[in-house]
Amino acid sequence: MTQLPRPEYPRPQFVRDTWINLNGPWDYAFDFGESGRERSYQARADFHDLPDNGTITVPYCPESKLSGVAHTDFIETMWYHRSLAVPAAWAGKRIILHFGGVDYECEAFIDGVSVGRHWGGTVAFSFDVTAEVVPGKTHDLVVYVRDELRSGAQPSGKQCPAYRSHGCLYTRTTGIWQTVWIEAVSAYGLKDVQIIPDLDNASFVVVPTFYAQKQGLQFRATLLADGQVVDKRTLAAGDGLPYVLPITSPRPWSPDDPFLYNLVFEVLDAGTVVDTVRSYGGLRKVHIEGNRVYLNNRPFYLRLVLDQGFYPDGIWTAPSDDALKHDIELSMAAGFNGARLHQKVFEPRFHYWADKLGYVTWGESSSWGMDITSPISARNFLAEWHEILVRDRNHPSIIAWTPFNETRGGAGHPQHARVHIDAYELCHSLDPTRPVNDASGYAHVRTDLWTVHTYNQNPDSLLEQLRPTPEAGVWRNFSDHEVPYTGQPYIVDEFGGIKWIPTEDLVFAEDSWGYGEGPRTLEEFYTRLGGLVDVILSYDHICGYCYTQLTDVEQEQNGVYLYDRSPKFDMERVSTIFTKRRD
Repeated sequence: MTQLPRPEYPRPQFVRDTWINLNGPWDYAFDFGESGRERSYQARADFHDLPDNGTITVPYCPESKLSGVAHTDFIETMWYHRSLAVPAAWAGKRIILHFGGVDYECEAFIDGVSVGRHWGGTVAFSFDVTAEVVPGKTHDLVVYVRDELRSGAQPSGKQCPAYRSHGCLYTRTTGIWQTVWIEAVSAYGLKDVQIIPDLDNASFVVVPTFYAQKQGLQFRATLLADGQVVDKRTLAAGDGLPYVLPITSPRPWSPDDPFLYNLVFEVLDAGTVVDTVRSYGGLRKVHIEGNRVYLNNRPFYLRLVLDQGFYPDGIWTAPSDDALKHDIELSMAAGFNGARLHQKVFEPRFHYWADKLGYVTWGESSSWGMDITSPISARNFLAEWHEILVRDRNHPSIIAWTPFNETRGGAGHPQHARVHIDAYELCHSLDPTRPVNDASGYAHVRTDLWTVHTYNQNPDSLLEQLRPTPEAGVWRNFSDHEVPYTGQPYIVDEFGGIKWIPTEDLVFAEDSWGYGEGPRTLEEFYTRLGGLVDVILSYDHICGYCYTQLTDVEQEQNGVYLYDRSPKFDMERVSTIFTKRRD
């Protein structure tokens, strides 16, 4: 029997035991004429006699090698099909169909009946299919996908809008690219639980929501440390009501000690447990004082790396859970204490490993590709950003939100300012515990962090560039296109990007590139890298940096590792440079 791809439970902070992984072989059919609905693809029991059909391995996108398809031209519309067997033992339960990620628009059908639609290519969603399935029977599940990458109306991140990858734009991802699964849940089961760490008051605050409520329903939360019960509360169940779990001997989460408390959430109906969810949390605090970022009430210097989350064989999808963990281990071995997760929404399993390993991150959207001056684009973006924040806000390793990246285009247009402000306010409305970097690099409209991008390859020139002056203040990318700097923590959150290709046989593409003119020798690389880092560390007004980048990605060959994750350099020397402290 072929091993199930990506078999692990995909949602590590909200775990139920009764579930079925739907990854593996599905039927697919491309719909280049966009006529599949007219030809009733949604009601079919198989696709074997359709044009442009085949078998695809879910959860890998059709552009990837791991999918078994590897079709890299544009795919605006496609369909998926598989049989769906619902266990007889699930009778009397809600049946929830989950998708970890589908790019971009999708609609699901059970035996030809629509069970839900979703817009947004990077985040998880679910449909309640209880009314359309019968436990003990097998049904036909069909998924319709539409991905108009070149429309300007949807975020797409680093997916290339031209046929061939170039510059910092890469192979596209269409359709299902994360795990699909079903689970059985009580009619009164938990829909979500927000976990808020309160370090200063030595407690967790948990805020549940339920699929349905009735009088007499109870919610029980149990907090454990190393298997021992720290606190247990059983109270009347209420949507959106906070429950406080105090801790007598608090142990904070930090990169030096990434301690995680376990949490068990239960719903009780007349004293009987009808739903159980296992979770975890990290007790930590992030805040800003003056121009410094504080972690657990101490200044924290950010030594981040740009991580784009692309894989040679899976593109946006990691080939395995171990691959997600390995990327973090590689970054830490190179001397970084975290990552800016760049123009991609990383899957919950990545954040789980970051939580476990003590690796801080910034959560970012895939905002490139959208017309930032368009109200339709803004509506699409904000709806998806809302889902991203709710999905990921419980992870202690995420210490900041970055809705946008490099938004100079459109600066000055009213819609440009409006969507920045809306995204900033949405962050603080859904999660007031973290600072917000409204637009990485530029153009800032309303922000808690001030970030700049520079790929100056000369340390002496970089020293002058970043030097504050009485007349201009701190250096800014486009001072005429953004609001004034008002003393926020100042972070160089893109720099370096030094191109290095070790040997001619490792050139990835004819258009391989990096920023600026590459060094001529390996020793020149180390000298340049060390000089650039020393410049940033020399300035007291700078409280962190982000180096471009962790790995090569296709033709962009400026990683500290090759695209296949093998090392390009003496990683001890590299680590010595990136672990330097300010004098």
